[in-house]
Amino acid sequence: MIGGVHVVGAGLAGLAAAVSLAAAGRRVTLYEAGPAAGGRCRSYFDRGLGMRIDNGNHLVLSGNRATLSYVSQIGASDSLTGPAKPLFPFVDLADGTRWVVAPNRGRVPWWVLSANRRVPGTRVRDYLALLALRRAGATRTVHDVLGGGALYRRLLEPLAVAALNTPTDVGLARLLDAVVRESLMRGGDACLPRVPRVGLSETFVDPALAWLSARGVTLQTGCRVASLRRDGARVTALETSDGTAALGADDAVVLAVPAWVAAGLLPELQVPDAFSAILNVHFIARADPGGAGFWGVVGGTAEWIFVRPNIVSVTVSAANRLVDLSADEIAARVWPDVRAVLGLPPEMPPVRIVKERRATHVASAAQEARRPAARTPWKNLVLAGDWTATGLPATIEGAIRSGRTAAAILLAS
Repeated sequence: MIGGVHVVGAGLAGLAAAVSLAAAGRRVTLYEAGPAAGGRCRSYFDRGLGMRIDNGNHLVLSGNRATLSYVSQIGASDSLTGPAKPLFPFVDLADGTRWVVAPNRGRVPWWVLSANRRVPGTRVRDYLALLALRRAGATRTVHDVLGGGALYRRLLEPLAVAALNTPTDVGLARLLDAVVRESLMRGGDACLPRVPRVGLSETFVDPALAWLSARGVTLQTGCRVASLRRDGARVTALETSDGTAALGADDAVVLAVPAWVAAGLLPELQVPDAFSAILNVHFIARADPGGAGFWGVVGGTAEWIFVRPNIVSVTVSAANRLVDLSADEIAARVWPDVRAVLGLPPEMPPVRIVKERRATHVASAAQEARRPAARTPWKNLVLAGDWTATGLPATIEGAIRSGRTAAAILLAS
């Protein structure tokens, strides 16, 4: 029987682990090196813009069962919003074509029979290509399996880059298959898009902290765990910036920090070591949110445009090619795309560029082989994080599942 649990890292993986452990009645202490919980999934007040913004844009699907279960458990289900039916609007900037991918709610995908619901320039048989993902094998890339044609360019490639945060000539097809199996392959009921009604923190972080606090969980922010003291097959203490936290005989640790931090604490551990950037570009602007509140963009620098009250936010995934450009250069490339999609005036409004250089590990075969399991050689230490071997790419769903998996291992011990 485990006693208290020290959860190191208060991103979504750590929060999910803490919630699961506290729900089971375990005593939990949560450590966060930064000033606030949430990791990459949080909101903050931007002084330059004079308003509260999310550090990035995250789209949740109704098929993300672990994510929705977590949000429900912390009492935040009403904080998500989205259309009543599956809607995925796109714009192709090469020729100005606009369309909406609109899967039907049931499992039988009759929507591909309707030209008004599928991608322009595609035929019904083109969609059978998705079945090839199941036979992709361990090392084939998305481009190897699906590359070519209007369906690929106008739907599958944008979805793959967003889900894997990796170019399709590198990204593993089997990771995309894991995403597709839990969304498109389960029908439109698993494809309802959901975004935070207010902000990422208000959905994923603040309600979790309130829920944990009500159950006696302690959060120590600004507390960096510098080393793990080990004796044989057990962790015996955490050396933190606030002092030593000794572990009792029945205590355990969930290490839910970024991959490179975990490698620093456990030099024996093999972890992903190649990373892919994400750019988020926030403009103070008002625009019509349309039926979905977002657009997929093909043929531009911008890839996904999200419209919120008084702000338009753009996400560019797999952005290693752009991340070293200046903020002015990035904004100058992105704003014309935003104008074309939303019909805004030419003058660029105030803007904030958020660069996440190591947003996720590269979803390649080489990096997939480096993802460790949740269990470790140390009996009272488990791992959590979207970089662990979840079977999914590095997503919110993967992070939350990893935290729950780590908690389940300890609860079963």
